[in-house]
Amino acid sequence: MEITLNEWVKYRDLLAKLSQTAADEFRDAIWSENGRWHGVGLGNIPRNEVIEYAYALVTKYGEGTASLAADMYDAMALLSNANVPEAVVAETATIGEVGKAVNGAIKVSEDAEYVSAVVGRLVKQAGQDTTVQNALRDGAQFAWIPAGKTCAYCLTLASRGWQNASRQAVKNGHAEHIHANCDCAYMIRFNENTEVEGYNPDEYLSMYQHADGSTPRDKINSMRRMAYAEDKETEGTDNSELIEVN
Repeated sequence: MEITLNEWVKYRDLLAKLSQTAADEFRDAIWSENGRWHGVGLGNIPRNEVIEYAYALVTKYGEGTASLAADMYDAMALLSNANVPEAVVAETATIGEVGKAVNGAIKVSEDAEYVSAVVGRLVKQAGQDTTVQNALRDGAQFAWIPAGKTCAYCLTLASRGWQNASRQAVKNGHAEHIHANCDCAYMIRFNENTEVEGYNPDEYLSMYQHADGSTPRDKINSMRRMAYAEDKETEGTDNSELIEVN
């Protein structure tokens, strides 16, 4: 059975839309003159109010990504004739987790897009947690499916191919490797005959293996530098691609 590219993109884009909507609403509320705080500036808003608003958005839209992921999980189980219980939606981030993420982002930068992206990441987290937690429960396999222009780190994760779900994939109850400004997502399967159209882990593995360096960190940073060099030849280069793994 093959999940067509159109089917995968539709699912992936719905997840991404929810994450981006949450990020946009948070950005507009804080920085827009027409927003919740009329553009008074992040430093003029009590931090607890900022966190509470972020938490409300993460809960609202995170419940949406978790529900979508559960629906996809159940659909895959049905198509595969897998005898498993219905998927359980993962819990959204706690207010403590939201506060830690928002405060951490603000310490790095008070840029509107940068801080808002953290809210989007936490929304995405709920959907990915749902996929991985249920895969672990049922012994399903999962793979990290890249989307569009993918960062070196996500390509490295995608190069691992289909993996048996294990507790190593879940840290403190959450799926690992979820970062901001990323539309990549986990997919599951219940048998080795299931594939996602266009997913080519061998190609990603070759890219990783041919990158300079003797450690995973070195290779990922090498891939980032190569991508950055290619981007410099075109307009609109994103300098964040040069950020290296420590």
